Amino acid sequence: MVQIIETIDVDVPVRTAYDQWTQFESFPAFLDEVESITQSDDTHTHWKVKVGGAEREFDATITEQHPDERVAWTSSDGDTKHAGVVTFHKLTDTSTRVTVQIDWEPEGFLERAGALVGAGTHAVKKDLKNFKEFIEGRGSETGAWRGDVKA
Repeated sequence: MVQIIETIDVDVPVRTAYDQWTQFESFPAFLDEVESITQSDDTHTHWKVKVGGAEREFDATITEQHPDERVAWTSSDGDTKHAGVVTFHKLTDTSTRVTVQIDWEPEGFLERAGALVGAGTHAVKKDLKNFKEFIEGRGSETGAWRGDVKA
């Protein structure tokens, strides 16, 4: 099992950062390896990703979600086995710290080799930088879901 933890500070209020993160279908705009996400209900998503040239699909279930605080998930079916959480911490009225923790099981030789050299960590760091540029460039979220999912 590989664990990745990365953090970035974004210059938007915590509500804006959190609300954007709840818009899963917009993830391809800032997550490089995500081709598409389809959300079927409040807690279920279907992902299509391309990692190192290999296409993968999986379903994920949101296991916990609290407005302006956290979104946690686990893969429930498909090619990729992982779980994670994104937390949101108010730094000031206009800035937020976003922390991502992902635990994943590399599949096959290429993923195991990539994990050894930190490819996953590099990808998450780049995706967080892309999120920062996306949300700061917009200045507001593309939508919001303020529901609560208890663990």
